[in-house]
Amino acid sequence: MTVFLTTAGNGNPSPWFSIILIGAMLALLYFTMFRPQRKQEKEINEMRSKLSVGDEIVTIGGIVGIIIAINTSSSGEDTITIVTSRDRTRIMLLKSAVSRVQVPANAGNDEKAKDTKEN
Repeated sequence: MTVFLTTAGNGNPSPWFSIILIGAMLALLYFTMFRPQRKQEKEINEMRSKLSVGDEIVTIGGIVGIIIAINTSSSGEDTITIVTSRDRTRIMLLKSAVSRVQVPANAGNDEKAKDTKEN
């Protein structure tokens, strides 16, 4: 079988060897580039769907703020309103502009619950 894949009888490479090599390269490309990207997109979409009031977020532009309102629309473009400073500056953003959640809203509640259980 090895002879079948490597030579066509007259010393020239078999066309099957080339086809299998190209298929292996495409599979390698898929598993190293496209699959991790889809996994990361899935995680980001999951994070954005779990946003709640009180979460401290960072936007793709670097703005840090706390979510005070989440608005859903029929067009599918959900928006959030954040407070960014001590002056209570409000900014309305699309959910797709959220890069990451720094402090989830329930993170403080979990710590308080642990403290009350220990006492």
